[in-house]
Amino acid sequence: MLDLDLLRSFVSVVDMGGFTRAGERVHRTQSTVSQQIRRLEETFGRPLLHRDGKHIRPTEEGERLLSYARRLLALAEEALDAVSRPTGDGVVRLGLPEDFAAYRLTEMLSDFARSHPGLRLHVRCGKSAQLRRALERRDLDLALLKCDIEETDGIAAWPERLRWISSRRHPIDFRRDSLPLAVFEQGCLYRDRAINALETVGRAWHIAYTSPNVFGIQAAVSAGLGVSILPEVAILPDHSKLDGGDGFPPIADTEVALVAAPEAGAAARRLADALVEFCNALDSRIAA
Repeated sequence: MLDLDLLRSFVSVVDMGGFTRAGERVHRTQSTVSQQIRRLEETFGRPLLHRDGKHIRPTEEGERLLSYARRLLALAEEALDAVSRPTGDGVVRLGLPEDFAAYRLTEMLSDFARSHPGLRLHVRCGKSAQLRRALERRDLDLALLKCDIEETDGIAAWPERLRWISSRRHPIDFRRDSLPLAVFEQGCLYRDRAINALETVGRAWHIAYTSPNVFGIQAAVSAGLGVSILPEVAILPDHSKLDGGDGFPPIADTEVALVAAPEAGAAARRLADALVEFCNALDSRIAA
């Protein structure tokens, strides 16, 4: 049986980069935290941390444990909260694509949480592939996923209109031999769409800017570092939309699907209803 106190100290050492600061975080002395880590290593029979002077980092085994430790600690906290507040609405874990989190949805979620004071809402932003895996592991109750049209069965789905974009203030010469792209990291649906479309028409391209988040892509395009594709909801006023007249091939639209875990409870279903209403209104504004 794993001791949660030991796991909590282990996570703190990794996060804080040392035993002293980790001790401050978990309210233990440095020597106590060090002893806890040794006990944990004895339990697994393997070293979990590289101790290179002042620099402490997890070993390969420690990296594997870290993911499980975070999930176990979060689950323990969730169980404690659910049992200690039996009359409340419990916990709802929601996964969101980053651009949706940036577009007024946080305000709606805040309103929903305030109207359900007994609810504990946990929102995670990330790539759709990551959110889908979290749903499959039952780490999420609900998720909005970017996907191909009709790829995913869910509560509801909305078309996502993708557009090539460039900078209004710093336009790029599209006649260049190799087109500079500002794209998300590998595994992103938009990145694959852009590259496949260009290669289909034989257009030379190169990666000029890579970002893990939508804000980085928006900024790179605005500064003229490259062209990209984004959904209508994420296009800024200083972006210029491009089309076939500019020499850009069409992009197949995607969709956003709202998916619930099979065991999602009543509170998650109420939140799903609120998300459907929000996305319906958003889709109407974009289509107008």
